[in-house]
Amino acid sequence: MYDRIVIAVDGSEEANRAAKRGLEVARVFDAAVDVVHVVERKRLRLARSADETTRLRERGESVLKRTAALASDSNRSVTTELMEGTPSVRIAEYAADRDAGLIVVGRQGLTGFGKRLLGGVTERLLRRSDVPVFVVPKDAPDATADYSDLLVPTDGSELAADAARHGAAIARGYDSTVHLLNVVDLQAAGGAFNAGGLEREFVDRLEASGDRIVEGLATEIEDDVPAVTTAVVRTSSFDGVAAGIRDYVDDADIDLVVMGARGRSNLGRQVLGSVTTSLLRTVDVPVLIVTRSS
Repeated sequence: MYDRIVIAVDGSEEANRAAKRGLEVARVFDAAVDVVHVVERKRLRLARSADETTRLRERGESVLKRTAALASDSNRSVTTELMEGTPSVRIAEYAADRDAGLIVVGRQGLTGFGKRLLGGVTERLLRRSDVPVFVVPKDAPDATADYSDLLVPTDGSELAADAARHGAAIARGYDSTVHLLNVVDLQAAGGAFNAGGLEREFVDRLEASGDRIVEGLATEIEDDVPAVTTAVVRTSSFDGVAAGIRDYVDDADIDLVVMGARGRSNLGRQVLGSVTTSLLRTVDVPVLIVTRSS
C-alpha cells in the first residue's frame, strides 16, 4: 500500500521525531522515501539581502542532510528535495506528482496556555492533500515504533471503511491488533440539555446500531489482520465523539489511531471534521488521516 513515502521536515524537534517514525514505516513496507523541505516564499520575500536568501536555502539543505543521515543510520537511502513556495501546497503537489502512498509530518506541541495546537502547515496540508497524512505529535515516544494496538474509529461511512483498510495494512506489517470503535454520543443524540433524560430504549438502539457497524467492518477485515476486537462506548462529554475516542486510546493503551477526515467542501478541498481536529490536537499518539475514499 505504501510504495513511496514523503517525509516533510522543517528542522524542528517534532519534524525530526516524525522523520524517524516515517523511516520506520518505510522499512516495514520496503518503501522508497522522499524527504522534502519547503523554503517559504514569504520568508524569501522578506529577506533583506542576497546573503540572507542564500542562508535560508542553505538552512533547508542542512535540514535535508540531517534527515538523510538518519536514514543512512538505519541503512535506508532517501531522495531529498528543496522547494520554495507555500509549504502545504508544495508538499501536497509533490506527493501527488510522485504518486506517494503516505505523507509523514510532525505536529507542534503545547501553547503557553496549555492547549494543544495543530500546526498551521499540518492542518492546511490535511485540507489539501488526497494522499493519507501520518501526523506524529511532539510527545510521541521516540523509541522504535511499536504499533501493537491500533485503533480505527468508525461511524459506518465508506471513508471509515477505507481507513480500516489502511489500518489493516499497518497491522499486517506490525503484527497489530486492530480495535474497531463506535462511539455513541449522548449529547448529540439528546441535545445539550437533554442527554441525561434519554430513554433507555433509544440508547439501546444507538448501541445496537454501533454494534452492527463495528461487527460488519470486523467481518470485512478479519481475514487480513492478525487480530481484531470491537467496542461500542458511550460518552456524555461536551467534546462528543472525540472524548470517547481519547478515553479509549488511554484505556486500551493504543499506539496509533487511523481515521478518515470528513470529506470535501463545495470548493473541492478537504473538510477536516471536528472529531479529527480535536483528536489531532489532544492525543499523544500518531494519527493517520485518510483523506479520501479510494
